[in-house]
Amino acid sequence: LAQELRMAIALTYLERWPGGPRDTVSLIDRHGELVLTYAKVHTCDFDPVEATCTPGDSFPVCTLETAQGPVKVGAMICYDREFPESARMLMLGGAELILVPNVCDMELNFIAQVRTRAIENMVAIALANYAPPDANGHSIAFDPIAFTEHGSRDSLVVEAGEQEGVPLASFDLEAIRAYRARESWGNAFRKPHRYGLLVEQHVEDPFVRVNIHGEPYQSSKR
Repeated sequence: LAQELRMAIALTYLERWPGGPRDTVSLIDRHGELVLTYAKVHTCDFDPVEATCTPGDSFPVCTLETAQGPVKVGAMICYDREFPESARMLMLGGAELILVPNVCDMELNFIAQVRTRAIENMVAIALANYAPPDANGHSIAFDPIAFTEHGSRDSLVVEAGEQEGVPLASFDLEAIRAYRARESWGNAFRKPHRYGLLVEQHVEDPFVRVNIHGEPYQSSKR
């Protein structure tokens, strides 16, 4: 289909995997070639069904060849977007565009998360959400350009309503790349040698949770 329509297509599915399926998205380019496969890292382990899934173990980035030239693309799936580390890993991997298949109600605060991920990592983000009754629609896209020479700007590119449809988001890659080359976010002034706690695996109150068996949940084991 991607080859027939001459367009890249991202699709989600449960991938057969030892120990339990993975929640996965694959990106097919306009030539019909598989260019990216990503398995959800932050599985919803508080959900009895999704807790049986095997989490992914990396945040890959691919080069998507388009009619306008190559674009570096990565993906997050739903709950991944609630962790700033997900988008940060993709930015560090070179992503310019992040695709986010999603299935939950996109309310004000979740939409703000997506806007923030785009700005703080200087990446474009396009999120596709289910329409009712599975979720509430509001598929949305942001570019990362928060400021121009005229001051602050709204980085919203498109927001769909609650009906099924095909909203179109157009990103000015030349402007985005120029912005990334001059502004202060992304990887420009990070101090990773100060971030030791980010890789600590011990969880303390008030964040201790139990798994589906009533045992203390340890994220490091997943």
